[in-house]
Order: sequence, then C-alpha cells, then structure tokens
Amino acid sequence: MDELPGPLGTSASLALRLGQAIFSISSLLFMCLDVEFYSYTAFCFLVTIMGLVIPWSLTLALVDAFSVFVKRPTIQPGIMSIVVMGDWVLSMLSLAASSSSASVTDLLKASGGSFCTAKLCSRYQLSAAMAFLSWFLSLASSLFNLWLLASL
Repeated sequence: MDELPGPLGTSASLALRLGQAIFSISSLLFMCLDVEFYSYTAFCFLVTIMGLVIPWSLTLALVDAFSVFVKRPTIQPGIMSIVVMGDWVLSMLSLAASSSSASVTDLLKASGGSFCTAKLCSRYQLSAAMAFLSWFLSLASSLFNLWLLASL
C-alpha cells in the first residue's frame, strides 16, 4: 500500500491537527474577549463547538506526535472508524457554527451599528473566519482518514 499524505499517525496529520487546534483556539478567544456574545444563540453555538473541537484535535495531535515519534502509524480499522466519525461530526458542526456566526455578524453590521460596535463586529467576523479555517483543516483531515479507512 502506498503511503497516503495525511491520515492519522503521519506528520501531515499532525500539522493538520495543530492548525485545527490553533484556529479553533483563536476563534474561541476572539469570540470570548467580550461577554456580549451570550445575547446571540449562533455565537453561543460557535463557542460550544469550538470548545469541543479543541480537545478532540489536541488529543489526536498527541496520538499523531506519538505515532511520528515511534515511526509506527495507528492503522486499526476500529480506531480509524471512530476517528473518521468524530471528524465528520465535528466538521459538519463547525461548518454550521461558523456559517451561522458569519451570517449573524453580517446581519448585525447591516443594522447600522445599533446592536454591536464596529470593533465588536470585527471581532465576531474574525472569530467566524478562524472557525471557517478550522473547519477547512478538519474537513481535509477527515477526507484523508476516510481515504485510509476505505483502503484498509
């Protein structure tokens, strides 16, 4: 079997997981710098999903780092199916959260600044953008792992 570019246990997967964790943490920090996000359900949803993505991606980054260190990737069908399912679920949830946050932010900006100041709305936009980047890396990782699972 040829070496696949980014499934679990490779250095490419480690890079994807670390990028996913960094973007999720930055999205969470941009959203939580002000406590006014509690007024909107879409922002609370984004904070909740990013709070789930961070431990998931950091845990799998640790597994990747261990696998790269011992030079033995984890290729067991049971583990891979759990990772693929977790990746797909969190990927779709983070897409939904980032899309809803971006749309609510655009709606708030279109209201003329009566609901949020320009600084606050720009922070919300940065948070949604970081969530989209985290989703993109999560999708790439889940596609690579699905590819590996199908080839087992």
